[in-house]
Amino acid sequence: MEKLYIKPSKSTPEINFDPDKRILSLKGDSYPENSFEFYKPIFEWLENFFKKNHDDEIVFEFDVNYLNTSSTKSIMFILDLLEEAYKNNKNVKIIWYYDEDDEFSYEIAENFMEDLSIPFNLIKK
Repeated sequence: MEKLYIKPSKSTPEINFDPDKRILSLKGDSYPENSFEFYKPIFEWLENFFKKNHDDEIVFEFDVNYLNTSSTKSIMFILDLLEEAYKNNKNVKIIWYYDEDDEFSYEIAENFMEDLSIPFNLIKK
């Protein structure tokens, strides 16, 4: 499976999904005009990845300081895909990096954690 890399922009995060390293990373602020359009290839890549993936550990790293409402819904959809993979016995782990001085990033991670059974680690930057 090919790597998925999307350069960051002023309103979109960097996406770096490397299937060989088993690290999927989403880094930066997210407030695109059309969130679903931006995240659609990411959803598709993840669905294909989990169809083909073996049982090796997969780490999904989030390093996000700001999400608008539509991006939050897209991240929730990504987390749902990760949760589904986890419930289908995939070895998935989430790491959410937050800035100690940024309450938003920490609070949104806590809100996401409440709805998930997947291992979810909050790590201070």
